[in-house]
Amino acid sequence: MAMKRFLKLYVVLCIGLLCIPLLWVPKVSGGTAALESEGKNQSIDHALPAMYDIQNDWHAWSSIDHGSNVVSESHKILLASNSVESHTPAKIESVPSKVEHTGEITSAMEDFLELTKYGKAIHVMAMLMVGFGFLMVFVKRYGYGAVTATYIAVSIVIPYYMFLKKMDIFGEPAELTMDRLILAEFCAASILIATGAFLGRLKMSQYIIMALVFVPSYMLNEWIMLENGMGLIPKGQLIDTGGSIVIHQFGAYFGLGVIVRMTTSEDFNKKIESDKISNQFSMLGSMVLWIFWPSFCSAPAEISKMPLAAVNTVLALCGATVSTYLTSTMIRKKIGIEDMANAALAGGVAIGSSCAHTTPKASLILGFVAGILSVIGFALIQPRLQRAIKGIDTCGVHNLHGMPGMLGGLAAIFIAQNVVPGLQIKGVFITFIIAWITGLAAGTIVSLFGYRKQSYEDAVEFIIEEEHH
Repeated sequence: MAMKRFLKLYVVLCIGLLCIPLLWVPKVSGGTAALESEGKNQSIDHALPAMYDIQNDWHAWSSIDHGSNVVSESHKILLASNSVESHTPAKIESVPSKVEHTGEITSAMEDFLELTKYGKAIHVMAMLMVGFGFLMVFVKRYGYGAVTATYIAVSIVIPYYMFLKKMDIFGEPAELTMDRLILAEFCAASILIATGAFLGRLKMSQYIIMALVFVPSYMLNEWIMLENGMGLIPKGQLIDTGGSIVIHQFGAYFGLGVIVRMTTSEDFNKKIESDKISNQFSMLGSMVLWIFWPSFCSAPAEISKMPLAAVNTVLALCGATVSTYLTSTMIRKKIGIEDMANAALAGGVAIGSSCAHTTPKASLILGFVAGILSVIGFALIQPRLQRAIKGIDTCGVHNLHGMPGMLGGLAAIFIAQNVVPGLQIKGVFITFIIAWITGLAAGTIVSLFGYRKQSYEDAVEFIIEEEHH
């Protein structure tokens, strides 16, 4: 008993140290003089045409593909675009005004691009809070727990990731605020995927511990996959624009690693109940995810490829929705609403890797195949997998994110352009290993704080309103 208490105290101290970064407040720079000057409207009018002229050549703000080169590249392009004026005779006295004018254009351009990124970031945030949150309320008596766990995970992961990214702990720092925010939202999406595996079997305080352990694990894999960490995969060579591998596959298999340690024998004997109301709310969450998924996949793409990425994502979702209906009807003889709420999204998971590098026709076909694979996972594979690993996958993340994520990563070899097959396979394999090992470690740490006495019950931790019949 003394040793167990000592281990608990030790882990609490470690988690407390990890919480310190959450108190960090970034230094806010002063306002841009150009936007406060009398000529701000004129600067923006000049900035917009300049942006349209360079749109096809400038790889904008791809936070994954190009990191933090946005500011320096935009400066070079804007200076070049204004070099035409230098061909006309001018007095020495006019140079300062030209430099000031160029600075105003550059500043206005950066502000405009930051505003564009904000729209994408808010779409992704809607997916996190409303989409993932309501997708997981299908558990009849754990609706409060599902949405509260979503709130907690997102609220911890985003500032924690942004701090670690700024500190240059894993790879190059993302200099622009919106770039760091979008990357942090991707990390939050991945932990929500993982949470679906052990949903309802953790105390609410254990979700906090899990979030703090997850972020460094995720960033380690992200660094290896996208920024040549440890020299395993050359930077920019892994095709994974929308995160089939880095976000979905990692989150799913991290969660499966956790449930190996966080599933009791009583959990196997307890049915995960749902009803018509809880399933309808789950469908609402699924539809929100469906609507905003194109923004999720296209957010890290180059500006010139964003429209293609969005269209490909929509078509993949359409293909998965149709195949989900057909496959569910064939296997179950009737439509399973849990299939429609989950497997219909498998197309968005699978197309993530190659969304900006393939054709609409290939996207539609890949989405169709992903929907079939996901339904087979829910109906046939999940019971066998749970018995094999002795863990309960509450939301079936292996079926929606794990298998379709691996499918998308490997399918890029055949449907995407400029793919190095060996590196793509290597990325899928390494991500699986890192996710599984770190998931087992996280589950072991969390298990030191005990197990939930009653799984899938809000009444254990929440004030429940008295029901009137």
